[in-house]
Amino acid sequence: MDSASDSAQAAIEAIDAVLPQTQCTRCGYEACRPYAQAIVLKGAAINRCPPGGPDGIRALSAITGQAELPLNPDCGQAGPPLLALINPGQCIGCTLCIAACPVDAIVGGFKKMHRVIREDCTGCELCLPPCPVNCISLVPHPDRAHWTAEAASQARTRYQARQARLHERTLSKEARQTDKRRQLLQAARQKAQAKRATQT
Repeated sequence: MDSASDSAQAAIEAIDAVLPQTQCTRCGYEACRPYAQAIVLKGAAINRCPPGGPDGIRALSAITGQAELPLNPDCGQAGPPLLALINPGQCIGCTLCIAACPVDAIVGGFKKMHRVIREDCTGCELCLPPCPVNCISLVPHPDRAHWTAEAASQARTRYQARQARLHERTLSKEARQTDKRRQLLQAARQKAQAKRATQT
């Protein structure tokens, strides 16, 4: 990489390091790192992260040189770390919340009650919209008065592990589909060869 690329990459790493890693998408990007990339590469505003709040904006300002601005209200409001809770009497075990959780903080089987792993939940709110019975609520996280660098690091690791697993699953599915197409093509060739053999 040239010096400009190195500088941009270093800036992305620095910004990603101070983002809370809730992966909540409220900034308008699919996760924290894409937001960091957008700040560096596209000049995205630094006031789009509600979980980071004013302290996060201040940290981003110090890194980027952008002026501090109030949190963009279109992205939500700043507040304490949250924890998702699943009402066991209402949960139908649909697994939609599990699929939505970006950090694998929800466990449970199909048609079995799910539960939230308290220490892993980032309070991202992404499990709420897909729940068909509205059995998930958010409360202030009992173990976190504020979002720490350690919690962010753990959340980043869990998000990356999930992304890697999903990518591997996609590659496996594509490989199976390719193998199936190959088998169908081979069968079609054999059928055509057999047909030609009967015609000679």
